[in-house]
Amino acid sequence: MSFALIFALQFTAKAQIKVDSGNVYPLSLQQAINISKNSNNLVKAAQSEESASNSDLKDAKNNALPSIFTGANYQRYTSLTLYQGLKPVKSMPKYPTSNGADVSVSANFNLYAGGRQKAYEAEQSSKKDLATVNTQEQIGNVGLQVVAQYLDMVRLNDQKRFIIEQVVRAETRLKNITALYNNQKVTRSDVLRAELALSAAKLNLEQAENDIEIANQKLDVLLGFSDSTKVAPIDSAAMPRPATESLVTLVLGAGKDAYAIRQASENVKIQDARIRGVKSSFSPTLSLYSAYGISYPNNIFFPPVDQAYSIGFVGVKLQYNISSVYQNKHKTAASRIRLQELQYVQQNISDNVRQEAGSLLIKYKEALNRITVNEKSIEQARVNYKIVSAKYFNQLALLTDLLDADDLYQETRYNLVQAQTGAQFIYYRLLYTSGNL
Repeated sequence: MSFALIFALQFTAKAQIKVDSGNVYPLSLQQAINISKNSNNLVKAAQSEESASNSDLKDAKNNALPSIFTGANYQRYTSLTLYQGLKPVKSMPKYPTSNGADVSVSANFNLYAGGRQKAYEAEQSSKKDLATVNTQEQIGNVGLQVVAQYLDMVRLNDQKRFIIEQVVRAETRLKNITALYNNQKVTRSDVLRAELALSAAKLNLEQAENDIEIANQKLDVLLGFSDSTKVAPIDSAAMPRPATESLVTLVLGAGKDAYAIRQASENVKIQDARIRGVKSSFSPTLSLYSAYGISYPNNIFFPPVDQAYSIGFVGVKLQYNISSVYQNKHKTAASRIRLQELQYVQQNISDNVRQEAGSLLIKYKEALNRITVNEKSIEQARVNYKIVSAKYFNQLALLTDLLDADDLYQETRYNLVQAQTGAQFIYYRLLYTSGNL
C-alpha cells in the first residue's frame, strides 16, 4: 500500500471522528477530492464491480485447466425372477453376486478448439479493463461533483461576508440618514427607503446562510461524512489557477486519455473477442481424455466372476459440429455489424471529447479575462460609492443614486468571486474531460 493511500485513509478516519463529534472540519479542495476517492459510496460500488471482473478473468483462465471428475456408486440387486408368459416360474440371486459397486476418476484436457479459450480470456480481460476505467471515471465524476459543491461553498461564504459588510454599511447609513431627518435635512421617505434597504440586506444574509447549509449537506454526502459535519473550506476564490499554456497538453491528450474514449475502446475489444469466439465454432475440437476405475463384480469376463477389477485408458477425441456451418453464419455477421457500430460510436465520442476539451480551454481563457475586468471594476465601483455617498450627505445627490452605487459595488464583488470560482471549475472540468481527475 502506497504512502499516499495510507495518508488518505488515515485522513478519512480522522474526518469520521470529527464527523461524529459534530465539529467544524477545515478542508482544502484537494483534500476533499482525495477523501471522496475513498469514502464515496458510488466509488466503492465501482471498485466492487472491478474486483468482481478480476475474479471473472481468473475464472476464465481456470477454464484452460483439465476437467477432472470422480464418482462412486453402489447397487444391491434383488433376486432374479424368470417368467413363463406372465407367470413367475423361478427366482434366484443375481450371478455372481447381488452387490455391485464402481469407483472412477476421469479427466479431459482441451488441446485445440479454434482459439475459443483465448477469445474468452481476451473478452474477460477487456471487461476487467473496462471495469477499471469505469472506476476511474466514477472517481473523476465524484471528484468533479465535490469541486462543484466546494467552490459553491467558497462562493457563498464570500457572498455572506459581502452581505455582512453591506448590512454594516446599511445600518451606518440608516443612522446617519435618521440624524439628517431629525435635523430636517431629508424627508421621511429617505428614512423609509434606508430601512427597506437594511431589511433586504438582512434577508439576503439569511438566504446566504441557508444556501451554505444546503451546500454543506450535499458535500457531506459526497465525502461520506455525517450530516452534523460542518465543512470549512480553507481555499479561497483567489486560489492559484494554472496558466492557459499549461492546459494545452490536456486538450491534446483528451483524444486518447478521456474516460469515454477508453471505455469505447474497451467495448470494441470486447466485441472483437466475441467475434473470435463465434468464429471458433467453425473449427474442430481436439481433446485428450482418460479414465481409471475400480468395479465390482467382474462383468468383463464371461461368465462373470465375483471379484473386483480395475482398468483405465488414455485417448484422443476429435469432434466437429457440422451444424455450425449453417447455424453460426448469421451470428458471425451480426457480431461484425455490431463491431462496426461500436467503431462508429468510438469515433463519434473521440470527436465530441476533442471538441469539448477545446471549448473548455476557450472558456477558461474567457474566465481569466473576466477576472481581470472584474478586479478593475471593483475598485471603480468602490470609488464611485464613496463619491456618491459624500455627495448625498452633502445634499448633492439622491438616496436612489447612493443605493444604486452600493448595489453596484456589491454586484462587482459578487461577479469577481463568481468569475474566480467559475474559472476553477472549468479547469477541473477540463481535467475530468481529459481523463486526469
